[in-house]
Amino acid sequence: MTDLSRPWPLGLDENRWWATAGGALALLAVALAFDRPLSLWAQSWPEAVRVALAEITPYGESGWILYPSGVLFAATAILALVVRRKLIRLLLWQFAELFGFFFAGVGLPSLIATLSKRLIGRGRPSHYDDTGLFGVHWNWLDWTYQSFPSGHATTAFALAAVIGFVSERWFYPVLAFASVMAVSRVALGVHYPSDVVGGALLGLIGAYFVRWVFARRGWMFRFDAAGRIAMRPTSSLKRVLALRRRSSAGAPRPGRP
Repeated sequence: MTDLSRPWPLGLDENRWWATAGGALALLAVALAFDRPLSLWAQSWPEAVRVALAEITPYGESGWILYPSGVLFAATAILALVVRRKLIRLLLWQFAELFGFFFAGVGLPSLIATLSKRLIGRGRPSHYDDTGLFGVHWNWLDWTYQSFPSGHATTAFALAAVIGFVSERWFYPVLAFASVMAVSRVALGVHYPSDVVGGALLGLIGAYFVRWVFARRGWMFRFDAAGRIAMRPTSSLKRVLALRRRSSAGAPRPGRP
């Protein structure tokens, strides 16, 4: 089991960062070595499989996460500024932190992926005959030269980490879905395996970084005595629910004096 309370994934901490960085580079090197054969193999899968994967791949887009979480963050933050009741205001701030965490935890790695793929300019598999595996072309608007890293894989793996930080039991189901989504990008011929490996690493590390920043600021997370990160108690929500239960229990039932 992965210990999600550790500040950084894959053993990436102040003392062993070089080992993790070396492991990540080695993983990318292995993926690069098999980019072409794995891409051809995945693209040769039965049409029914590839059609099913095409239905999954849109969930790697970040818009369906960022737009709702951004709007909800803004709405709850504004309400928290104008509501007078202290308990309700604290509750709204807790929801604002939650929505803000989803927005930043997915949005930051996705933004880095978007900028990186344009700066790197790696050609997608459709350009293999012209440029080979490592052909580059710096064109900010030409999506066919924006292969590395995969933005879909970045988003999916960042979302898996963000959800896992909030509710650990959902981490592995969402991670499995993210892995299938990443495979779909190879099977559909729009990415090489190394692209999705790079995107997955970026998504995970980016989400961990956002949580680390939140914990440093005391937003939603906190550091414990051992230096691990845990969610802060949602005391305001519990108090509101307790008050509602108490009010319901004390309210007269219909038909009774």
